Amino acid sequence: MTNEIGAPAYLTAVTAAIDRVARTQTEGVRRAADLITAALDRGGVVQAFGCGHSEALSMEIAGRAGGLVPSNRIALRDLVLYGGADRSILEDPLLERDPTVAHRLYELAPVKPDDVFVLTSNSGVNGVIVEFALLVKEHGHPLIGITSLDHTARVTPGHPSGRRLADLADVVLDNGAPYGDAALPLPDGGAVGAISSITGALLAQQVVAEVVARLLDAGTRPPVYLSANVPGGRERNSELEARYAGRIRRTA
Repeated sequence: MTNEIGAPAYLTAVTAAIDRVARTQTEGVRRAADLITAALDRGGVVQAFGCGHSEALSMEIAGRAGGLVPSNRIALRDLVLYGGADRSILEDPLLERDPTVAHRLYELAPVKPDDVFVLTSNSGVNGVIVEFALLVKEHGHPLIGITSLDHTARVTPGHPSGRRLADLADVVLDNGAPYGDAALPLPDGGAVGAISSITGALLAQQVVAEVVARLLDAGTRPPVYLSANVPGGRERNSELEARYAGRIRRTA
């Protein structure tokens, strides 16, 4: 096995990316926490959206143990679950490139004026994510974007406006992933070892921890999920979720 491809090489690459995020994104994390804390103080919730593997980052933000209860995950499957579209629409591999989809998703989401949005896209250029970002800003919502600045600067936007997620967000968090996401080049081209899922999750959890710290400093009991698999967790979570009835969705 070549020393440049195995598990130790990947650990070295991802550790370097984490260190890079830690060095460069502290101020961005604080600014993102400012926006979320202000939204929660106004009675808003965090609306999270990402396509493809970026949906995993939405799951870090909405509906997990240790996370904020006032949070909602928007997903392409909402077109079927809430919009009545035929499930075959989800078989289209180009769905996330269609800007018109963003309008339907926004219409179907339980959005209120005081909500704050977190949009995630490693490339930051696909039609749905850029159109969604435009809609968010048109409706006056604060917007946090999580993306790879290295990647997005090196690809052509797929949206007719020629804009990127990073051009539209009030706060841009750079996940530190390299162009193409994977970090270990292969001898005959391509690469292995994706970075963005790990560094994106790090950024999301840092932001949540910063928000909770601010709520505690203000004397507010943070509305945070317990694991449903600890005694009393499910009951406590249900009690907290009831405060946001009709505002947050928890689907499989």
